[in-house]
Amino acid sequence: MKIIVLQDYLRSGGTERHSILLARELSGLGHAATLLTFRPGGTLSATAGAAHAALQPFDTGIDWLAPGLARAVLGDPPDIVLCMGKTANCFAGGLQGRAAARGLPTRVVATLRAGGRLPWFYYRSVRKAAHLVTNSLEAADELVELHGLERARVSVIPNSLVFAEVSQGRDLDLRARLGAGPGTTVLLSVGMFRPEKNQRDLIRIAAGLPQGWDWQLWFAGDGPQRARCERLAQSQGLGRRVRFVGFQPDPTAFYRAADIAVHASKEEALSNFLIEAQAHGLPAVACRALGIRECFVPGRTGWMVEQGDFGGFRKALALLASDTPEERLARAAEARAFARASFDPARQVTAYARLFESLARGPDPASPL
Repeated sequence: MKIIVLQDYLRSGGTERHSILLARELSGLGHAATLLTFRPGGTLSATAGAAHAALQPFDTGIDWLAPGLARAVLGDPPDIVLCMGKTANCFAGGLQGRAAARGLPTRVVATLRAGGRLPWFYYRSVRKAAHLVTNSLEAADELVELHGLERARVSVIPNSLVFAEVSQGRDLDLRARLGAGPGTTVLLSVGMFRPEKNQRDLIRIAAGLPQGWDWQLWFAGDGPQRARCERLAQSQGLGRRVRFVGFQPDPTAFYRAADIAVHASKEEALSNFLIEAQAHGLPAVACRALGIRECFVPGRTGWMVEQGDFGGFRKALALLASDTPEERLARAAEARAFARASFDPARQVTAYARLFESLARGPDPASPL
């Protein structure tokens, strides 16, 4: 099959990483897969490979600007167009309509990979796509119940593990460089600093941890809210306990060095960070959001608390910190096994390929969702 993976820009988020992974792995299965972005460049562009093309001749900084999109996509029509990210999905319906009007067999597949409030135009667009893929059962149920989409035309394919699990054992050198001793409980958050990721609440939660507890909170990532979070940490007197280590192209070393994954995002469909943490044996404490309960084994490898329940979050952290070494090893083993069984990249890529093959053989794609 000829497949185009459509994305607005290769910033450092999980959706962008999955766009690159899918284009690469689908090519590895023998398909002619191209990653097409609106803007050139981006943090992850160096990892995109030779099959990456951009619509803008130079980076205008405008995510929505897609000059010549229909011509680039439908001029040599592909079998499948997979739209990734909110912006690209807002073009899904228009692309499917143009393909149908020209009598082309192209199927446009929309995706939902984020929670929270989405643009009205997004829902209008994806209703006109040939199919919609979301990454959690909870997100699929919401699409059906709240937005009236037909369940038969919504598929659930969980996120893939982008960073492979590693051998057991702490990265003691990294811990030492960041000032964490053998007895320090290291809390880790990996993700872009955007308002919906809500790192500020993690700092507030940490500020209320017991005085006698030896802990550190590490943030791996960058973004527009980082400076604000740094100021908050300083105002709370946490300058020596909270570490901002910046964007990490591969955060594997930080997973190996940490003890507990912490997450307070308000808008998710399935958290890449939490499933990666599980793959590296880290138990997790996270605030409720769409798909969060599907990221771990509740009450065994992870705990979900309500948004704003700082006391409940601290209680779950204390429970994990009190584990014996044997209990920690058992949780880590269960977390790794859960991640392997649920988020294996080969399985997820194969699921996309089978869906695409089914759609390519299916009925007229012009009928809306």
